[in-house]
Amino acid sequence: MTATMARPRPDSQPDERDGFGRILRAEWTKFRTVRGWVIATVIAVVLMDLVGLLAAGQSNISCNNGSGSVVDGAACIPPVPLGPGGEPVTDSFYFVRQPLIGNGSITVRVTSLTGRYGGGYGPANAAGGAGGPGAVTGNHLGVQPWSKAGIIIKRSTGQGSAYAAMMVTGSHGVRMQYDFTGDIAGLPGAVSAASPRWLRLTRSGDTVTGYDSADGAHWTQVGVITLAGLPATVQIGLFATSPAYQQLSQFFGGTTGQIGPSLATGVFDHVRLTGGSPGAWSDVNVGNQGAFGPQTGQLETFRQASGRFTVTGSGDIAPQVPGGGGGGPNSTVEDHLMGAFAALIVMVVIGVMFMTAEYRRGLIRTTLAATPRRGRVLAAKAIVIASAMFAAGLVAAVIAVVVGVRLSRDQGTYVFPVSWLTWLRVVAGTAALLAVATVLALALGTMLRRSAAAVTAAIVVIVLPFILGVAGLLPFGAAQWLLRVTPAAAFAIQQSVPAYPQVTASYTPPIYFPLSPWAGFGVLCGYTALALALAVFLLRRRDA
Repeated sequence: MTATMARPRPDSQPDERDGFGRILRAEWTKFRTVRGWVIATVIAVVLMDLVGLLAAGQSNISCNNGSGSVVDGAACIPPVPLGPGGEPVTDSFYFVRQPLIGNGSITVRVTSLTGRYGGGYGPANAAGGAGGPGAVTGNHLGVQPWSKAGIIIKRSTGQGSAYAAMMVTGSHGVRMQYDFTGDIAGLPGAVSAASPRWLRLTRSGDTVTGYDSADGAHWTQVGVITLAGLPATVQIGLFATSPAYQQLSQFFGGTTGQIGPSLATGVFDHVRLTGGSPGAWSDVNVGNQGAFGPQTGQLETFRQASGRFTVTGSGDIAPQVPGGGGGGPNSTVEDHLMGAFAALIVMVVIGVMFMTAEYRRGLIRTTLAATPRRGRVLAAKAIVIASAMFAAGLVAAVIAVVVGVRLSRDQGTYVFPVSWLTWLRVVAGTAALLAVATVLALALGTMLRRSAAAVTAAIVVIVLPFILGVAGLLPFGAAQWLLRVTPAAAFAIQQSVPAYPQVTASYTPPIYFPLSPWAGFGVLCGYTALALALAVFLLRRRDA
């Protein structure tokens, strides 16, 4: 029997893994020993933090506390109510109510929903209008798309408490809404005396079921909602509310618009309560301020005569969003990362130079002679530069967000809360955006070989679309298209606050993007993968 011994591999022929590790170490050594690249990376971190923290520090707020003295910062801003899920909400409406003890239901017919709105700041009323005498100019007849009137079961009259409601709206038909973020469509169409809407809510323990009907005889179930921990006694009744009027228009270089308060008036009859101990109706202005302060709140009222209820209210029952036309000064987590754009430009230059510097100095021949498999050289460069930029971007993002949020809150600005997963996605996603964009710049540098041409190309494909998309330099549709199909779509990874269809707001960049966070980031990754593949192809075919 014979035995065959394998020949030892010469030291000059390391295995594949050792060979790639050697290339990685060589590329890392190149990066860390070139002082200009290291300094530029530090500059990118400083720029990112400086821009974000300066923006946060310039929002100083002061107000008169009512005793003649001036206070600064958070003491000026009333607390923002939080919904059952911890989200900031607007909870302001006129409520005609009774306590409901135990199980029961409420049924009404809605025969009218009308309203008024102001073209500027001030009460939205006119002589003889919904608010009675005391006319002011600049008001108009009409309801807002999300003006609401209907029936509601609410845990308490405290702002932010759990609820379920059936309502008619200005332009969205019948809806069942609950706990501020929930929204279910019911019967379509506007309400009128000729086309009334019947609404019903029933409570059984923690379960609330909503129904609607066009004739009061044939009912359709709209939704079944569980309000966990609902107490034995809840508040039940009629309500009306109307969010602020907004009219936004875009022009070359920006956006302008008008905002003003609005009122909604709902007319109800055939009001019927079952269960509990029905008694006298009482009214309360939940939120106490209306849409634009005490003046508007004074216009909210209700009248009861011959079985008919007329309820006028202002405000909204909805999640609060940036640009929603209500609340005090606010910001989002990603507002403190606006410096990422400045850091991106610096990192793009670093990514390009990481390859083109070797062409300019003639070192590329030495590199490729030492490593004939050229694709592995580019892969090692991509890993090294991406890792360095991710680490730098992550440090900068953490500092900008942690310090910036604290500074904004101290200045009196409300910062929209996010879950820790969303916080991690925004911060780490920003670092990943910078890293992948740098790799894209590296690929462009490999293809074009010249620094000026590659930096220009990188700015054109990454930086320019973002500027055009967020600065109002293009029509809205064109801007949205750019932020869908160009690498700038990756900035969607920073979006921390969801857009709600039932809230009218300016859902535009840089707070809101047309693609979801990961879909936008995926666009950048797709471009980078294609650019790297083309760069490898050209690197293999061309002479050094």
